[in-house]
Amino acid sequence: MFRADEGLGFLLRYENVAWYEDGAVRILDRRIYPVRTEFVTCTRHEQVAQAIADMVTQSGGPYTAAAMGMALAAYEAREIADDAAYLSYLEKAAYTLSHARPTTVKKMEKVVERAMARIHRELAQGTGRQDMPQKLLEDAVDRCNESYTRYDRIAEHLADQIPQGGTIMTQCFAETIIGTLLRECRKRGNEIRMICPETRPYYQGARLTASLARDMGFDTTVITDNMPAYTMKEKHVDLFTSAADVITMDGYVVNKVGTFQIALAAQYWGIPYFATGTPNPGHPSINTVKIEQRDPELVLSSLEAGKHTFPGVKGYYPAFDVTPPKLCNGIVTDKGIYSPYNLKNYFKD
Repeated sequence: MFRADEGLGFLLRYENVAWYEDGAVRILDRRIYPVRTEFVTCTRHEQVAQAIADMVTQSGGPYTAAAMGMALAAYEAREIADDAAYLSYLEKAAYTLSHARPTTVKKMEKVVERAMARIHRELAQGTGRQDMPQKLLEDAVDRCNESYTRYDRIAEHLADQIPQGGTIMTQCFAETIIGTLLRECRKRGNEIRMICPETRPYYQGARLTASLARDMGFDTTVITDNMPAYTMKEKHVDLFTSAADVITMDGYVVNKVGTFQIALAAQYWGIPYFATGTPNPGHPSINTVKIEQRDPELVLSSLEAGKHTFPGVKGYYPAFDVTPPKLCNGIVTDKGIYSPYNLKNYFKD
């Protein structure tokens, strides 16, 4: 079986993101990696949805988890003989998985809709209920291969913007694009340097992006979230890049909170900011995006050290922020780099 994850770090191997096997989905707990390497095992699709909501997996991980969750739902429904009842069960599972996190519903719906389409095709071809989980696992792997291959093309376009031996700053964990970008740079003989803001409160930059980059052999530095502006000048950063949870059709980039302030600093220093991803027609404007508000208690403590604030102090934790198009030099897609002001052209090319 073709695997597009060959040559990538531990974090991006399919089995280490989310994997269905024998009536369970196993998800790497990114909240504690790399201090501990542990997996959360889900035996119900509702548990997969809860794991997504609880940030067990982050960045692109929830989409793979949702695809694997559909295979698990098919396993749960294997004894339902009536077609209507069977499909109703799986439709409800699809809704539960796709609505685990409010900001990414539109993208999640595409994942579960693909699974449902595969289910309908398999039923039409006479595939039995017992075989459906394996078919959906295969479809999930196919989806990963397609996604990773698309990110290979994005990586090629982004790598064109990085000078030889250049230094880039990232934000949060851009998942596959970071791995494919590093793989592409190595192919070109460009040993770039990585600077990763830690990304509180889950530290995705420190724990995930930095771990992946170092695992793949690149010079990697972690900074705290209040250091990017100063570091950009002192460490001669050549480019700032982030992925995006949503790219609206009017050019706004919705990504992990903190992206906006780094983009502001990049503009001040004349450093280009490129966001990676695909414009989402489901969000014609920024007004259609709901910013997820997460548990404020997470801001008042550290993952390992526990609470560090005085009793009665309040927290505030929007999971994402919004970077306007005027701060973004380009949206890097599988088809090339587009101005954030002309994203409709992506669908014309």
